[in-house]
Amino acid sequence: MQSKIDFAELETQCRDFILSLLHADVAHDISHIERVVRVAKQLCTAEEANMAVVLPAAWLHDCVAVAKNHPDRAKASTMAADKALSFLSSINYPEQYFAAIHHAIVAHSFSANIAVQSVEAQIVQDADRMDALGAIGVSRCMKVGGSIGRYLYHKDDPFCLHREPDDTKYTLDHFFIKLLHIAQSMNTPSAKDEAKRRTEYMLAFLEQLKSEIGE
Repeated sequence: MQSKIDFAELETQCRDFILSLLHADVAHDISHIERVVRVAKQLCTAEEANMAVVLPAAWLHDCVAVAKNHPDRAKASTMAADKALSFLSSINYPEQYFAAIHHAIVAHSFSANIAVQSVEAQIVQDADRMDALGAIGVSRCMKVGGSIGRYLYHKDDPFCLHREPDDTKYTLDHFFIKLLHIAQSMNTPSAKDEAKRRTEYMLAFLEQLKSEIGE
């Protein structure tokens, strides 16, 4: 039963497992995972969801990390879900939660494009997407752009006013392709409010950038 799970011990085991892995994507380090876990726990409490599913799924959602520009990116969440269950089995985690944990991990990914089928999966997805918003979202976007050699912005049309955005070449274009639309994809009421607040910060950042580059 859920009441018999030592969540503090589970978190220690999950953290140690994640730290033992090497990740290909600089934006999916232990700091990202810890932020996702913190938000997921908050949402789980607010939405009265099952912590026995949410907590391990949040900790392990990126236990297989594939770089943003890698051709296998869409498969990463399924690979992570499989690896997560293997790890949970090794620590004798209750198998009754495995199917729900697997789904929550698979469905969290934008690239996988899989519909969420439980409130627990919604929470893990919302928590992960929240980390792409606000100040941390801006920071992670810039970090990823630098790691794969993208230009910061198109010198003649930085804000995509007269062209289609292309985030394979320009980091700033990723705001217009994805980041500014994330709030609309949030599932839970608790996440929607925070996502709106963080998006407003990102819009203010763009306005500040616009003034600094003379647009």
